This record gives sequence, C-alpha cells and structure tokens, in this order.
Amino acid sequence: MSTTSARLGALRARLAADGLDGFVVPISDEHMSEYVGDYAQRLAWLTGFGGSAGSAVVLADRAAMFTDGRYTVQVRQQVPADLFSYQDVPKTSPAQWLADQVQPGQRIGHDPWLHTRPWAASTAGLLKARGAELVAVAANPIDAVWADRPAPSLAAIEVHGDAFAGQGHAEKRAAVAAWLAERHCAAVVIAALDSVAWLLNVRGRDVPRTPVALAFAIVHADASVDLFTAPDKITPELVAHLGPDVRCAPRDGFTAALAALAGQTVAADPQSCVAAIFDALEAGGATIVEARDPCVLPRAIKNPVEVAGTIAAHVRDGAALTRFLAWFDREAPTGGLDEVSAAERLRQFRAETNSLEDLSFDTISAAGPNAALPHYRVSAETNRPITPDSIYLVDSGGQYRDGTTDVTRTMVVGTPTPEMQDRFTRVLKGHIALARALFPAGTKGVQLDALARQHLWAAGLDYNHGTGHGVGSYLSVHEGPQRIAAAWSAQAGGDEPLQPGMILSNEPGYYKTGDYGIRIENLVLVERRDVAGAERELLGFRELTLAPIDRRLVDVGLLTPDERDWWNDYHARVLAEIGPLISDPDDRAWLASACAPL
Repeated sequence: MSTTSARLGALRARLAADGLDGFVVPISDEHMSEYVGDYAQRLAWLTGFGGSAGSAVVLADRAAMFTDGRYTVQVRQQVPADLFSYQDVPKTSPAQWLADQVQPGQRIGHDPWLHTRPWAASTAGLLKARGAELVAVAANPIDAVWADRPAPSLAAIEVHGDAFAGQGHAEKRAAVAAWLAERHCAAVVIAALDSVAWLLNVRGRDVPRTPVALAFAIVHADASVDLFTAPDKITPELVAHLGPDVRCAPRDGFTAALAALAGQTVAADPQSCVAAIFDALEAGGATIVEARDPCVLPRAIKNPVEVAGTIAAHVRDGAALTRFLAWFDREAPTGGLDEVSAAERLRQFRAETNSLEDLSFDTISAAGPNAALPHYRVSAETNRPITPDSIYLVDSGGQYRDGTTDVTRTMVVGTPTPEMQDRFTRVLKGHIALARALFPAGTKGVQLDALARQHLWAAGLDYNHGTGHGVGSYLSVHEGPQRIAAAWSAQAGGDEPLQPGMILSNEPGYYKTGDYGIRIENLVLVERRDVAGAERELLGFRELTLAPIDRRLVDVGLLTPDERDWWNDYHARVLAEIGPLISDPDDRAWLASACAPL
C-alpha cells in the first residue's frame, strides 16, 4: 500500500468516526495565506501535491484533486490517478463537483479556519439544494491522523525598522483609526499575515520564503492594537518597538477576544478573514461590516523609502543573477549541470551579496520539458540534467531587508531551433509592449493584459497564467490587490486600478508540453509620465529588474525598430548599473557581450 493510499484510508476512517461523508482539503491556513507553514501543509501530506494552489475533496468511495492550468502536468505527476480524479479549475470547483456527487442526507465537513465565509455560504447553498449539508468541524480530521504533524513556528518576531519601512507604525495605526471612523466602526480584524507585518513594521520567519509572523491583530478606533501570537515569539526588543498602544496576548485568546467585541460594530475582510472569525463575531453579538482590509492598498503603494530600497535590492540582486548567467553560459555546454546544482549555485551568488535573508520562493530551475511546467518545483525525483541544444528556464528571487525580487530568464544551451526563436521573440515582443505601455490613471491590469499576449495570439498561441502580480517590500512575492491578468484566466483578477508606487511583474510566457518553456519576467514600478499635450494623467512602468536577456533566442527580424530600441536601451542600462558591481574580468567581458546592441 502506498503512503498516499494509507493516509487516504486513515482520513476516511476518521471521517466515518466523526459522522462525516466527506471532507474538503484546501491549501490554506488560518490567515488565508498563499504560502503556508509546514504545520498547515495538509493537502501536500494527504495527496503528495507540491504546488501552491489547489484543493481536494475526499468522499467515502472517491476523491478528487482540483488545480488550475499552472499545475495540469504537475498534479498528474505527483497525485496518484488511481486514488484521485483530476479536476480542472475554473471549469469546475470543489463546490460544483460536490454538488454533482453528494446524496441526500450526506454531511460534508470543512474546517472553518481554512475557508472564507463566502465560500462556505455558496458551497452550503449548493449542497442544500441536493439535500446534503456542509458541516463546520470543531477539529480538523487530518490533524487527528497526521501523527508527525509539525508544530507552528515559534521563531521570534523581528522589528522592521523605519529605515526600511519608511513610515512608523503609529502613523499607520492612526490611518487605520481614521478609516474606522469613516465607517463608524469600533474595530477591525486584521488576519492577513502580510497586513499584520506591514501595519506594525514587524517581520518573521514562520512561513518559508515569506518573512511574516503567525499572528492576528485587532485594531481599535483609538489606534491601539491587540496582537495575538505565541508568547515565545515576543522579545524585549519587540515590546519596546511596539510601545504601550500595542498589547500582546496569547494567540489562543483570539477567539475569546472576538466574542468580547459584543455590541460593537466590527469590520472584517471576507477575503482574508476566515469563516471562523465571522462565526465568533456573530456568536458574540458584534455587528459586522464587511470591508477590504485597510492595510491592503497602502501596503501595495510603496512609499519613497520602500521604492528606493527596492531599487537598491534589484541592483544588488541583478549583479548576483548576472554572475550566475555568466557562470551558467560557461559551464552548461560542458555537461555535468542539472537543475538542482544550477539552483544551488544561483542561491550561492545571492548569498555572496551578504544581504540575502532568504529566497523569495523556491527557485523554479527547469530544463527541457520541465520548463513547460510554469510552476515546476525541482526535487531529487524530477531533477534533470541540462543538455545541449535545449532550453533552461530559471525563475527565482531574493528576500532582502530593503526589497523583494522576482525574475525569470530563459537561456539556450547550444543552438536553438527556429521554432524556439520564434516563440521566444513573440514572448519578448509582448513583454516589450507591456513595458513600454502608457496608460491613463485609473487603468486596471485586466485592460493591459492583451498587450503581452497579442503576438502569441497572432500565431494561435497563448499561456495559461496571469501576466503580472504585485510584489511586497520585504514581504510576499505575490501581493494584491493589483495584478495584470485576463478576465478569463485561471487567476482571474486585475480589476484594481494601477497607481504610482505599485510594483508588479511583467511575465508573459509560452509552454510547449513535453518539450520546452519560455518566460521573460522583470519587475516594474508604476510611475507618472509627463507627455507634452496630454489631457489626462498618464502612467507607465519603470524597469526594476536589471539582468541580460538571452540574445541568442531572439529572431531580430521579427522586431520592429521601436522594439530593438527598447532592447538596446534596456541592456545599456543593465551594463551601466550592473557592470560596476561585477569584479571578475571574465564575467565583465561576458556582460559586455550580452549587452551589446542588437
């Protein structure tokens, strides 16, 4: 019996003992985080799936795994087909699948600390229409059968000083208090980990690759805060930083504190506050106002100190990546490199900056057909050698105190095929079109997405992921609310107007299943643009990422003069800003050649 089969059997036995006919298993934690700590990796434990987005539904006689287009291949490699059927999102969803499978009288469990209230309400409605019931469990049944489940991290919460934050937490708390006053609310619940970190100028090491601390916060109308976290995480330095207006309390007292808001009007974000939070507020008698987390937008709009720090981080990171690219170009043709060794060497180059706190996500180091998996994660089982006349894609980033980076470069080892050059150049043309875009204030990311896809569309091609996501300041590498995505994509969104100070990725791609993948990703900063005679305020993008793009994959004949100018201007800037940080003569010579005009 396989490990997955044994675990599935243990869960089914537990569900039967609890009087449940099924259970929904998301990748989530109590904060609706995208990336979760080891203690919350219930889906990975149960199914073997290693992606960052997905869910499963387990019934007594069948089970299903739900992933979007980013993981179509990966889920089939990692999750046994004889135990789970594969379901494609958004064509279907756990709720829709359940509605087709359940029988009258059946009880389907869910953990209210891992789902939003809108999800619970809509799913309950679909099941009720079939005569079934959605049941909120008091204890997660997976936890009962996961014998060696890790405990939540107790790493100390770290102070993120004003020299990096650019604004004191007292000023941020005052702004939230003003927001509460406008809405006639007495308090707001802050559940998103990056919002808690941003609001109080703290960081942590509780979630791999994301510098956040496990904590909830309740902000009151007088700008005071109750912070709920494990006592072991509180240090004298943190207490001094927070001051008397931020009261620290044990994390297990959070639910009681919600109930104690009886009779008060309390704001909560239905996207980041789980159903259990709303249940506790309602049970205590609070009046709930549903509103977006007041930290979300100001966190996304970087202040001048954060912008300056991000620019510095990208120069530092770009030099490390450039050293890697030069090293790779020399070593890959000789043979002996594989995905794991290449990723480790890139990490070493970043570590040699003496500023790296962590990677910003697990490096996507993908050779040949693995590069066709947009969110591939290398492992000992999947590790491939990097072979001649193939494509290698590396998507990586670093966490630095002054900024977060995320960059993808696609390189050819040996000679590319004409098809590879055509596809790469179409991706490049889309990347340039978005990079050069001028757009009026108020424009949303969904309105810009087609710029990056147009040259692929012209050849009947496309990619099944968003074009751009927001990025934090020494926070999450995926940060909302801004994004650039097609309205029909698996990661629907992009309806937030772009504003100066927002950081996004520009990352169109192309993926030929079983053969190769291409992606070109730079981070960009939204800035105001002065255009003579303009009758509206205009915005554009400033390139933050500085590193060469592989010219050998470019079909120069497909580029317009304006596109060639962009390439040449960008690489001249790379050479000017990165060049002084490259000390090795061979690396400097490689960089000069890589940045020569087309």
